[in-house]
Amino acid sequence: MIERLTTIMARLRDPRHGCDWDRAQNFASIAPYTIEEAYEVADAIDRGDMDDLRDELGDLLLQVVFHSRIAEEAGAFALADVIAAISDKMERRHPHIFGDAAASPGWEHIKAEERGNRDKSGALDGVALGLPALLRAEKLQKRAARTGFDWPDASGPRAKIDEELAEVERASPADIEGEIGDLLFSVVNWARHQGVDPEAALRSANAKFERRFRAMEAEAGDDFASLSLEQKEALWLTAKSAE
Repeated sequence: MIERLTTIMARLRDPRHGCDWDRAQNFASIAPYTIEEAYEVADAIDRGDMDDLRDELGDLLLQVVFHSRIAEEAGAFALADVIAAISDKMERRHPHIFGDAAASPGWEHIKAEERGNRDKSGALDGVALGLPALLRAEKLQKRAARTGFDWPDASGPRAKIDEELAEVERASPADIEGEIGDLLFSVVNWARHQGVDPEAALRSANAKFERRFRAMEAEAGDDFASLSLEQKEALWLTAKSAE
């Protein structure tokens, strides 16, 4: 079945008979779509919609095929090389399954060795710039923690939140963005020490807010926007208590 999809993509990218839009794309132009499709996969999972998940996984797979086709045209690599590389990586990272369990050096050692093979020396190397900010903050903190640069328990990052919040309150207009960024970074650190995925936590909070806000609108009808803040707060409390 994957051959059918690669054939379709090759036809779409054909210089003479392909689709104008598909032929005009490059790695950079379709990267935003790749990120968007990954989020749509996560959304379908959150909603438990298997039909949607099937379709969104297909859309995400198309992005892999699209990037691979562009790379193949440039003489860099093809889809078969992508599949071979991830197959090799999975076997290498699971020697206890595919090799000698007794000789396994451990997951973190294997990943560190892989990073070393890419001629990267810094502990933070390889954390993708394109990641969502909360997720990237968590990954940076985890990498730093491997070197021993970390709080021994959750009390440290919790105190740091108070410190950063005080700095936000004292900040000038020119500095407020940076100070709020430091505050958010500290919240991510505290969440990490609590064993909470900050990206998932915020996604859940977004869904909760949306659910309650829609309930408020449904209760108030067309008059919602004209209600006072106190009336809207009462509707909010009603929506909250109904959950």
